[in-house]
Amino acid sequence: MAMPKKGSRLITVDGTAYRWRVSHRPTYSQDNSSSPLRFAVERAEEPGDVLVVSLPCARPDNWDGERTVIVRPVLVSGCVRRAVEQGWNAGRPGSGFPLAVTEDELAAFLGGPPQYLIPFLWGMIPEGGGIRDLPRCTQIWSRDEPST
Repeated sequence: MAMPKKGSRLITVDGTAYRWRVSHRPTYSQDNSSSPLRFAVERAEEPGDVLVVSLPCARPDNWDGERTVIVRPVLVSGCVRRAVEQGWNAGRPGSGFPLAVTEDELAAFLGGPPQYLIPFLWGMIPEGGGIRDLPRCTQIWSRDEPST
């Protein structure tokens, strides 16, 4: 099971180079929030077994407005270290090593409580936030002007 190189990012954890990526296209169950946000990690050179991490939140592009997080390098490196502790050997061929992250582990990997976001129309609202927290958008056309 090899991970596509397109869209992946490099990260070095404890002297080993890895590539990681969140799938660009969600499955139907990921789109409707019944599946968790997942990302994959493999060794950059001579990839072997792929680490598949499941987070305790939905994808940012979910349809139901379920909370999500941004996958950042600090989270990826924490997950890689945890998987190695649990027996993941990135240099050995395999069918994928699953790692399910709990809410408590997520906070530990991030060094504090996660900053959850709620998808809303054209932006993301911080959990507990309101409409004022949405980023400004650019008006593409006006209703007052006739279309050309």
